[in-house]
Amino acid sequence: MGVRRQGMKQGWVIAGATLAMLASPLAAQFQSDGYKFIKAVRDRDGDVATQMLDEPGTTIVNAREISSGETALHAVVQARDLTWVKFLLQRGANPNIADKNGVYPIQIAAQLGFIEGVERLIKGGAEVDVSDSTGETPLISAVHRRDLKLIELLVEKGASADRTDNSGRSARDYAMLMGGRSLVLETIEKAEKADEDEAETYGPQ
Repeated sequence: MGVRRQGMKQGWVIAGATLAMLASPLAAQFQSDGYKFIKAVRDRDGDVATQMLDEPGTTIVNAREISSGETALHAVVQARDLTWVKFLLQRGANPNIADKNGVYPIQIAAQLGFIEGVERLIKGGAEVDVSDSTGETPLISAVHRRDLKLIELLVEKGASADRTDNSGRSARDYAMLMGGRSLVLETIEKAEKADEDEAETYGPQ
């Protein structure tokens, strides 16, 4: 009986090893290369990163870490490194990829008050009204920070002050909760009016 059980156990081990060998080698290779690429970016190893990006047909620039779902663009935004943000965007990085918590690079930039990063991400195609797992948008983050320049930029680029988070509150609601005619609320309304005025005057004069 013991021999039979041992034989069954060995069979399971062999079967498991066989399945592991049959798992997609391409996926495993991509994950391995993706890890190396993101590590190179985190280490600011431009030679290695560029060499990997120069491989014909590669999509390594948008590789994601298995545990966090973060891309290289997430990493350089977190480090407030504008040079690398520009470099990755120029090499095809997609700014509209979220990590496993639904956080996009532009949200990280907004939370950090990294206005130059926000500007470059938007120029690179980042959507301004994305939200994470809590429903927080970049504009809501800017309002929480009372970052008037960032608020103005986001509204001018199309961010909605009335998009709500999971609590049902919008950027405008949070601004109003700051009391009276707060500078935050005034900045939102001023930026919205500027957009309206620009729309009305657009066209040949």
